[in-house]
Amino acid sequence: MIRQGVENMEKMKALVFLGNGTTELQERNIPILKDENDAIVKVTLSTICTSDLHIVHGFVQKAKSNIVLGHEFVGVVTKTGKNVKHIKVGDRVSANCVTNCGKCWYCQHNFVNNCENGGWQLGCTIDGCQAEYVRVPYADSSLYKIPNNLSDKSALFTGDILASGYFGAQLCEIKKGYTVAVIGSGPVGICSAMCAKLLGAEKVIIIDIDSERLKFAEKNNVADNYIDSSKQDVIQSVLNLTKMRGADAVIEAAGNDETFKMSWQIARANAIVAVVAMYEKPLSLPLNQMYGKNLIFKTGGVDSAYCDEILQYLANGKINTDFLITHSVNLNNIEKGYKIFEEKKDGCMKIAVTPYEYQF
Repeated sequence: MIRQGVENMEKMKALVFLGNGTTELQERNIPILKDENDAIVKVTLSTICTSDLHIVHGFVQKAKSNIVLGHEFVGVVTKTGKNVKHIKVGDRVSANCVTNCGKCWYCQHNFVNNCENGGWQLGCTIDGCQAEYVRVPYADSSLYKIPNNLSDKSALFTGDILASGYFGAQLCEIKKGYTVAVIGSGPVGICSAMCAKLLGAEKVIIIDIDSERLKFAEKNNVADNYIDSSKQDVIQSVLNLTKMRGADAVIEAAGNDETFKMSWQIARANAIVAVVAMYEKPLSLPLNQMYGKNLIFKTGGVDSAYCDEILQYLANGKINTDFLITHSVNLNNIEKGYKIFEEKKDGCMKIAVTPYEYQF
């Protein structure tokens, strides 16, 4: 007999980062409320993110070992602290990847990534969501009710990759007639391209060295033009598409030294370059080479302050990310899922992780 999410038990299954590049599916205590602003959420669907891989491989300095991984999920609220007023037991919720108190100076200005009391905590410095249950601090400002007409699948990416794409597009300050170039056709790049269109870009160009990912993006009509950097001269191709000026704005969503260099090379003079990628090593900004282009660089972790707005876009059919889920595993097999995701096996874009299945 198989049943999912056994109720009223004291233990649960969870994927734990042990340090030194290793993980293990372990039995853990079901989390309890530690603060009156907390909520406990039963995870109904989660996913694996590239930043999870960065933690496992030691590229996130603040990450702690012996914590449950994961920060991108949806679920059902099972408990709340006394101070939680907007989220109630039984609510279906999507989570923000950034824990935010909603009250500090940064949160009040929608700079939630630098919340004085939160930041990237789930799956990094405190136990995350690749488990049967998760404790979410500051639940009123870090969880969002899912509209009734949205499935878990449709809401899954709200608080991380879709918020990151929306953030990147917002940073570009898109105006009428703008051409936005997106570097990278992975999940964040695709979300960035869709959000650039959503926020008014006239033309979106997506660039990648991976022809299969470009084909996937084109199949799902996420941009207007597609440039394969392994076969085409990217700078000249962008110039040809922009009346020889360059892109009005560039979103760098790939995250390596070559794509960072490309980002300012394909931007027109006085453009905005929005860097939403996470890098694994330091990079230099060659100001002597770009002098006179008068570029504006905007960088950093996602200020995911617009999750309610994103959920409404999803509910109204203005945007859809269901197609990004190419694979699915249950929590029992999540380590296999990590391997598939990291190696991009069988065209993997994103993996939906379903609840643990118990055998009786």
